[in-house]
Amino acid sequence: MTIYPDFTAQGYQIREQLNQNFQGGRVTYKAIEIATKTPVIIKQFKFATTNDWNSYKAIEREIEVLQGLNHPGIPKYLNRFDPGDGLCLVQEYKNAQPLSTSRSFSPQQIKSITVQLLEILVYLQEERIPPIFHQDIKPENILVNDNIKVYLIDFGLARIGTNTMALSSMMGGTMGFMPPEQIRNLKPTEASDLYSLGATLIC
Repeated sequence: MTIYPDFTAQGYQIREQLNQNFQGGRVTYKAIEIATKTPVIIKQFKFATTNDWNSYKAIEREIEVLQGLNHPGIPKYLNRFDPGDGLCLVQEYKNAQPLSTSRSFSPQQIKSITVQLLEILVYLQEERIPPIFHQDIKPENILVNDNIKVYLIDFGLARIGTNTMALSSMMGGTMGFMPPEQIRNLKPTEASDLYSLGATLIC
């Protein structure tokens, strides 16, 4: 029998574990908000399981970014709380599967997925001041539901604006999807996330 953390004092009940990053001390759960019975996502960072402060900073950064976003293609930030041994981020739940899941799409569906992702990038980079660069676009961070509605998730590596961040806080991303400037820790451009999107679509 799997034993989940008890978040009832914070108003949530965990239903299942979705994934776990042992190295980063992060676990993602599907839960419900007890008062409303609404499904939510809870990302938990646990101090006791890691000394990787970059992982903690990634969740702090994701919270900072998500609090300022309002787009139907980005699951909304709902809450944060400290369970006593780390930090938890609560987000809107979307009933959708990662693009990395083995599925087949028609050419028209692929076009729709691409257009929706481009619309999200336009929102992040052109409708936001300062712009936001996701910096970790890959199949695992793109959700697609049965109606081909697309959601972009995991803003833990995002940059607000083009200021260069310290190398220690920026070494992240996935080789094969990272643009050259990100690998070299240079300032992102509007083409940076497009590079990652292109790599995602052809993989």
